[in-house]
Amino acid sequence: MTQTAVTSDLPLFDIVISGGGMAGSTLAWALLQANPALKLAIIEQQAETISQASFDSRSIALAAASVDLLQRWGLWADIKPKACAIEHIHVSDRGHFGKTRLSAAEYQQQALGYVLEVEHLGALLSEKLAGYKQLQRFAPNTLAAITPTQQQQVLTLNDGTALQAKLLLIAEGGLSPSRSLAGFGVLERQYQQHAVIANLALAEGHQHTAFERFTEHGPIALLPLTRQRYSLVYTATPDEAARLMQLDDTAFVAQVQQAFGYRAGIFSGAGRRASYPLSLRVSGDIVRHRTALLGNSLHNVHPIAGQGFNLALRDIAELVRQVNAAPHDIGGYAMLRAYQQARQLDINTVTTATDALVRIFSNRSRLMALARNTGLLALTLCDELKRPVAEQAMGLRS
Repeated sequence: MTQTAVTSDLPLFDIVISGGGMAGSTLAWALLQANPALKLAIIEQQAETISQASFDSRSIALAAASVDLLQRWGLWADIKPKACAIEHIHVSDRGHFGKTRLSAAEYQQQALGYVLEVEHLGALLSEKLAGYKQLQRFAPNTLAAITPTQQQQVLTLNDGTALQAKLLLIAEGGLSPSRSLAGFGVLERQYQQHAVIANLALAEGHQHTAFERFTEHGPIALLPLTRQRYSLVYTATPDEAARLMQLDDTAFVAQVQQAFGYRAGIFSGAGRRASYPLSLRVSGDIVRHRTALLGNSLHNVHPIAGQGFNLALRDIAELVRQVNAAPHDIGGYAMLRAYQQARQLDINTVTTATDALVRIFSNRSRLMALARNTGLLALTLCDELKRPVAEQAMGLRS
């Protein structure tokens, strides 16, 4: 229950963002581009700068529509030289006849999307945000308590610091502790799969082609990177993932080559590996009193379709739109209700479709294999069926 008293002696911010990683920092930058007068704060649990602590060596696939957003926010020109275009996508089912191909040229596009190593965007945001005096960073710190009042949220940090926010935005990731602190419930489904990620070196060029190859254990994705490399996402059972992590580099490369085949070329080396469990986590609510979720704190999906960060960017774009539309009532009921209504369908569509893909393509049933391969073949033969898939890949259907 909200309190009516206002603690006037505490510093007051228009917006406090809990989470200074990729989504939180992009949100802060986008908000400041739209309204430089906003008084913002970021609460970040890591002491180091964004590029060192909150970003890792993972790569992200940026849909064409996401690139448009990064251009709007003045970020794309700086990171485009470090991004690799996806001009073709090849989807296949190992051991079966079904396959389909998407090409940017078919849809009069230069690229279906781009692949970017996260650290490049992190370093750029760290540099750009450092120039804003009206942005205050509380790090290393986390939220310890949230006390609602009618016009603000009173926030207590783990070091005892207290502050007020007209609007609290939580962008902490899939295991967000502040999400629970703010009273949000989460729907969770464990996939009993782990992702093993690494960058692979190629003996020859990748021709800007991305691959999604489905196996009985889960999908194997290859995303083209600069400098003749692929970003690998290898989905496996927990035991198999543990075994892959223990192999030396030579044996690991040989295993990936055997599992994937030679369609993407010959892999000549592998970089540092990481592994993490895969699950679906979706918050039961998008907003509560003067609080909203975005990014993985709101919807943490399987990487099978590369939709996670693209979905987060659409959250950010809508939040910026709603903050601009309600400059005198930031965090008010009408603003948050509009954000929820604008994002609900897109989130439901992507999470449902992604979950269905996992179930369909991580299934050993022969009947299911026949159905999914018939579907892949139909996409190849019928442009009316393939076009919606391509538009989804480019982020043009949301």
